[in-house]
Amino acid sequence: MGAHFIVVEGAIGVGKTSVVERLAERMEARTVLEEWGQNPFLTPFYEGKPGAAFQIELFYLLSRYRQQQELTQRTLFERYTLSDYLFEKSKLFAYLNLDDSELLIYERLYAMLIEGVPRPDLVVYLQAPTEVLLRRIRTRGRPEEARLSEEYLAEVNRAYNHYFFHYTATPLLVVNTTDVDFAKRAEDVDDLLKQIRGMGKGTRYYVPLGSKR
Repeated sequence: MGAHFIVVEGAIGVGKTSVVERLAERMEARTVLEEWGQNPFLTPFYEGKPGAAFQIELFYLLSRYRQQQELTQRTLFERYTLSDYLFEKSKLFAYLNLDDSELLIYERLYAMLIEGVPRPDLVVYLQAPTEVLLRRIRTRGRPEEARLSEEYLAEVNRAYNHYFFHYTATPLLVVNTTDVDFAKRAEDVDDLLKQIRGMGKGTRYYVPLGSKR
């Protein structure tokens, strides 16, 4: 398999971290996981507090950049690295959440940081309808997400679908997760790993085994 740095992406609640953790077990891979819970502005943002959107986006941007810089120091003993986010998601959320004046500042900082971010060898995009995402979010029950609205989640989902419809930067595996739970079925994770190992150039669409039953 030529892909040594693999990113698993998708909208809020799709199950990125669960997939990364299960793939990492099979691949004996290093993981780089989003530090979402360490952002002190998360709850104020979902509560609609003034200024919280700019604060949350700057915090995430700098946190992701620090993690990505650590990736460049990968040792010879680490064959594979799996991450549950693509650095470019920072800009996607910024355009959803910030006003024009905030974006002006944000884009200048983003342009400086993106130059030092390593590019993945493969991106796996987990896709699901908004109602499925909302159900999964409610099931996992994170207090910080209690005020997350279906309308906002739909905006996020549309933004992700639009972004990856036009994505050409790396090979892309689009996975329909509507009827599959990778956390519950080992067979589905094994089959996903086969798809990853068989990836070449371009974009491939994949419906997991669990969705076919």
